Amino acid sequence: MSITLRVNGKAHALDIEPEMPLLWALRDELGMTGTKFGCGVAACGACTVHVDGVAMRSCVTPVEAVDGAEITTIEGLAAVSGAAEGMLSALQQAWIEAQVPQCGYCQSGMLMAVSALIAENPQPTDEDIDAAITNVCRCGTYPRVRAAIRSVTAA
Repeated sequence: MSITLRVNGKAHALDIEPEMPLLWALRDELGMTGTKFGCGVAACGACTVHVDGVAMRSCVTPVEAVDGAEITTIEGLAAVSGAAEGMLSALQQAWIEAQVPQCGYCQSGMLMAVSALIAENPQPTDEDIDAAITNVCRCGTYPRVRAAIRSVTAA
C-alpha cells in the first residue's frame, strides 16, 4: 500500500504495510535514526515525534494513522523552531548548556516531548512538566531537564 509521510517538510511516498509502526518507517525506510526504539509499547518515550505538532509515541503509531500528516523528528526540530540552517534550536542549546545528556539514548524523544509542551504552554509549572513529560531517563537527569526547560521559558 502506498503511504505518504510528510517528514520534516518533505513528502515521502512509501510502499509499505499500513500497520507498520511509524518508528520503523522513519528508521528503516527513510534512514532517520534519530528517533530511537526503547520499549516498543509506548512506555519510555524514546520514540517520541510530533504529528501535526502533537507529541506521539511512534513505536505504536501505525503509518496509516499518519498518512498525509506533518511529522517532525529530532532531525527537523531545529528548522521547525526557526533556527538557522545548521544551528540548534534554543531548547537543544539549553539541553547542552544544562548538561542534560548522559548516555543520551532518551534525549531525542525527551526533546520532542518538551518542545511540544513548550509550544502548547510557554510557561509550564513544575506540575505541567511532570504531567506532560512521561519519558523515561535511565540516567535520571530529570533535574537537568527541568533546568533546561526553565532556561528557555524564563520570563
